[in-house]
Amino acid sequence: MSSHAATATIDHHHDPSTSTGIPNKKLLMWAFLASDCMFFGALISTHLIYRLHPPSGGLDPKDIFSIELTSFSTFILLMSSLMMALAVTAIQKGNLKSCRWSLLMTIFFGMIFLGCQVYEFEHFVHAKNMTLSNSLLGSTFYTLTGTHGCHVAIGVLWLSLMYVRSFKVASRPSWFNVQLLHALTLIVVLLLSLKVTLGLVHSLETVTGFGAAIADFFSHQSLYLGGFLLSLWGLFWFARPRGTVQFNEAHAIDVESMGLYWHFVDIVWIVIFTAVYLLEYI
Repeated sequence: MSSHAATATIDHHHDPSTSTGIPNKKLLMWAFLASDCMFFGALISTHLIYRLHPPSGGLDPKDIFSIELTSFSTFILLMSSLMMALAVTAIQKGNLKSCRWSLLMTIFFGMIFLGCQVYEFEHFVHAKNMTLSNSLLGSTFYTLTGTHGCHVAIGVLWLSLMYVRSFKVASRPSWFNVQLLHALTLIVVLLLSLKVTLGLVHSLETVTGFGAAIADFFSHQSLYLGGFLLSLWGLFWFARPRGTVQFNEAHAIDVESMGLYWHFVDIVWIVIFTAVYLLEYI
C-alpha cells in the first residue's frame, strides 16, 4: 500500500523544486543535445556542400555504398529506439524486470548497428579502396558517420552501466566491487559477441561452402566463442536475485535522460541516412 502511495506522488515530467518546473537532469540533457545539434549540423552541411560540388575524378557513392546493409542497420536502430521507450515506460510504472529486459534489447540492437558499421567501414577500405585521406568523399563520410558511431558506442556504454546499476542491493554497503565486475562482464560479453559475429560473417564471405565456412569459423574463433559463453554465464550469475534493490520508479528521470540521448542519436541517423545515402539514389 505504501509503495502505491509513493508511486502516486512521483511526477516524472515536472519538478516543483526547480524554477523552470523541469528536472535539472533533463534540462541539462536538453542543453547538451542542443549543442550536439549544431555539431552534427556542421558535419552534415559540410558533407552536402562537397557532394554538391564534387571534385573531378572522385569516387562515385553509388559504387561504394550498400543501401541494403544501411537500410537494415537503420531499421535496427529504430527498433532500439522503441525498446528504449518501453524501458522508460516500464520504470515509470515500477516494473523493474521489464525495464531491464528493454535495456538489454536496446543494448543488443545498438551492438548490431555498431557491428554493421564496423563491417561497412572495413568493406569500404579493403574492397572499395575508400579511406579517410585518399578522397574527399571518404573524408566527409568517415568523419560524419564515425562521429555518429562514437555517439552510439557511448550510448551503449551508458545503457550498460544503467542496467548494472539496477541490480544495486540496498542492504549491502560494499556494492562497488560487485557492480564493477558486473559492468566489466557485460562489456566483455558485448565486445566478444561483436568479434564472434564479425568473424562468422568473414568466414561465410571468404570460404566457399557453408560447411567449410563454419569449420573455418570454429578454427579461428573458438577461443573467442568460449570466452563469450563463459562471460555470458557470468552475466546471468550476476543477474541472480540478491535482495531488495535501490533502483525503482524514483530513478525514472535517469532512464528518461538516457532515453532522450538515445532518441536523439536515432533521429540524427535518420537525417544522415537521408542526406548521405538516399540522396545519392534520387
